[in-house]
Amino acid sequence: MIDYDRLHAIIRAAGQMALSLWPGHGHAPQVWEKTPGSPVSDADMAVDAFLKRELGALLPSAGWLSEETVDHPERLARGLCWLVDPIDGTRDFVNGRPGWAVSVALISERRPLIGVLSAPARGEYWCAIAGQGATRNATPIRASNRTALAGARVPTDALPPEDADLVMVDKPNSIALRIAMVGADEADLLATLRWGYEWDIAAATLIAREAGAAVSDAFGHPLAYNKRDPRAFGLLVTAPAIHAAAVERLAERAAKLA
Repeated sequence: MIDYDRLHAIIRAAGQMALSLWPGHGHAPQVWEKTPGSPVSDADMAVDAFLKRELGALLPSAGWLSEETVDHPERLARGLCWLVDPIDGTRDFVNGRPGWAVSVALISERRPLIGVLSAPARGEYWCAIAGQGATRNATPIRASNRTALAGARVPTDALPPEDADLVMVDKPNSIALRIAMVGADEADLLATLRWGYEWDIAAATLIAREAGAAVSDAFGHPLAYNKRDPRAFGLLVTAPAIHAAAVERLAERAAKLA
């Protein structure tokens, strides 16, 4: 049995560590690119090391998969695995903007059991446990009951012409926070048509699903986690009644890009 109080204390401490290293609080982080267009900072690495040590001590039987740690296939032989993005939304983080979060999920048999996002620069702490609902700052959240795709709120900077009937809303850099927005009825639709990694989405998709949102890959298929290749093509998180229409709208585009 996991000690939930200790788990939350660890994740909150990781959030406070990140906040203390955030330019919005006057810190000047060291930043470099892992690959072109993919920034990482000394704060990412510090939070990653802290979580690896503390979560490993909390649940020694669990494997580990993180954006900032070299992957090791031994995780595949374990029944449980931590999926971690120490700072999701690094671009916002290093630019002093609040749209970032510490993302932690615990996976069992390829499904998330626990999902937590700590977004201290926004004053937010999101949590979900499979089968027990989702909360933000201890208040239950619920996805919208929108029934029409037209007019759906999307956290994005721009919309292509074929989606001009959708409505843009605020877009934090963190994809985890954008997913959580659908669970909190602050957006109706989040879609990506690119290859992405499990650690970016595992915690937030559980939060959205437990809040009643529909969650799938870009083709409408269920997601799986702690796979040998920790990638999936596309993500679709929606108000439940518009999911089928969103899959249909994106089908041709997804097929061309996958």
